[in-house]
Amino acid sequence: MSAASKIADFPINAKWAAQHPERIQLYSLPTPNGVKVSIMLEETGLAYEPHLVSFDSNDQFSPEFLSLNPNNKIPAIIDPDGPGGKPLALFESGAILIYLAEKTGKFLPQDPAARYQAIQWVMFQMGGIGPMFGQLGFFHRFAGKEYEDKRPRDRYVAESRRLLGVLDQRLTDREWVMGEYGIADIAIFPWVRNLVGFYEAGELVGFQDFKNIRRTLDAFVARPAVIKGLTIPARG
Repeated sequence: MSAASKIADFPINAKWAAQHPERIQLYSLPTPNGVKVSIMLEETGLAYEPHLVSFDSNDQFSPEFLSLNPNNKIPAIIDPDGPGGKPLALFESGAILIYLAEKTGKFLPQDPAARYQAIQWVMFQMGGIGPMFGQLGFFHRFAGKEYEDKRPRDRYVAESRRLLGVLDQRLTDREWVMGEYGIADIAIFPWVRNLVGFYEAGELVGFQDFKNIRRTLDAFVARPAVIKGLTIPARG
């Protein structure tokens, strides 16, 4: 079966037609969760084709996108050359990071114990940093900022600060979360960048107190693959 026919079998191809069906197909938006995967693809050097899923036109609720991810969230991928040479569709950014790391043998420790420790830090981002920073963004910058009652905002400020403390402590004696750069950093630092940048919540959480995080964030955003991945897919 050709790569073109493999991709054509997926209904999403009717809305986002693959021009390069032999490449990994990325359906995404340059948000903290979305850029995790574009950065990982850039870091690994895998060939891929990005497709913009526009929230402005509710693309994420289209039947074509829901056929790939019934949870209507970005990012999602199709790898025409998945396990056993069969195409693989995958959603959830953490799962995609682990898959791409294992596919390439990069950015995930080979030692079994260290591998699971790296995965635990990806889960720390998925279960803690992402949801808590996202809620803080809502109550600080978006519609929630109009609420007179600041107790919801302050709850997420306190929890975000606690999570930053955990991360800062982890980075006390190491350059990256696992010592060497890997998927834990790729998962975590787009969200840290968003918290102090797009959400403008640095002062609110006392970001200046976390010198280890600030050092590692600076190193992260200076990486060429990160610089490129942060803008993929390009917004229309």
